[in-house]
Amino acid sequence: MRVVFMGSAEFACPALRNLAKCGVAEVAAVVTQPDKPSGRGLEVSSSPIKKCAFELNIPSLTPEKVNTPDSLDAIRSFQPDLIVVVAYGQILRSPVLTLPTKGCINIHASLLPYYRGAAPIQWAIANGEKVTGVTAMCMNEQMDAGDIILQKEVAIDREDTAASLHDRLAEQGAAILVQALCALNDGRVIRVSQNETDATYAPKLSKQDGRIVWTMAAEQVYNRIRGFNPWPACYCQFSREHGKQKPGNGDRPEFALKVLKAQIEENSAGKPGEVLDVGGDGPLVRTGDKSVRLVEVQPEGGRVMTGRAFLNGHKLQPGEMLE
Repeated sequence: MRVVFMGSAEFACPALRNLAKCGVAEVAAVVTQPDKPSGRGLEVSSSPIKKCAFELNIPSLTPEKVNTPDSLDAIRSFQPDLIVVVAYGQILRSPVLTLPTKGCINIHASLLPYYRGAAPIQWAIANGEKVTGVTAMCMNEQMDAGDIILQKEVAIDREDTAASLHDRLAEQGAAILVQALCALNDGRVIRVSQNETDATYAPKLSKQDGRIVWTMAAEQVYNRIRGFNPWPACYCQFSREHGKQKPGNGDRPEFALKVLKAQIEENSAGKPGEVLDVGGDGPLVRTGDKSVRLVEVQPEGGRVMTGRAFLNGHKLQPGEMLE
């Protein structure tokens, strides 16, 4: 069985490597996103999957728009029996979906129909889920709505971030992809329709999603800090307007503070966003019910540091407000 693999993000790399060595199929080509500027220096960089394809000596295509006639012709030239899609980043239209004789299979990082969309890993943690997983499904023109072939549950640990859960799901996705292809080869595929009434969505994240809303419950704040780490990262901002320090104090200008790790604590009452304690492992900040201690942070323009190291370098006082 000849396969064209479509992917771009790091999440897809274990799947491509598994597919290339499993012996179930021949990976004829890889389709990925075009090279683009990235990082602080905006240097032009290839996608992780393009780099992976180069290491595996698999030819790659990088169409700006995958559904154009030129792109279709290029893919057709590899005579694929099946297209495999993992974290590609473009929506496939009917001409692509119907091009291979065996259709298109997608690996999605959730237990569909839950968390359809671009950011299932992040939103599952942010919403406090205890279990998520990966799904192998047959693709159609609706987003993440095709028939399910296989699913694998994965527990979400209390300390998981989007980064740590991402890596476990990527490995499980790679495993069920090979299982799905084996079943397809042997004619053992059982397709199960998704229940549309159960569908939930995980929309693409923006920078603004990381803004901490201190009126939320501590558990919600804690889960968002984990779910949005490493991107967009939760953050707050100092506001002298409500704090004890006077506006003329030049010891610390206002700046944003990323919060990368926190822990929930019980405490006495205070206003949401109020700094209650500046001892221990970092600032203790009141939320809508309890408090969270900021144990790993990154000041705007600075390096990642412990909450304690941050307090050593910044004259934060109890009663000041974070916004």
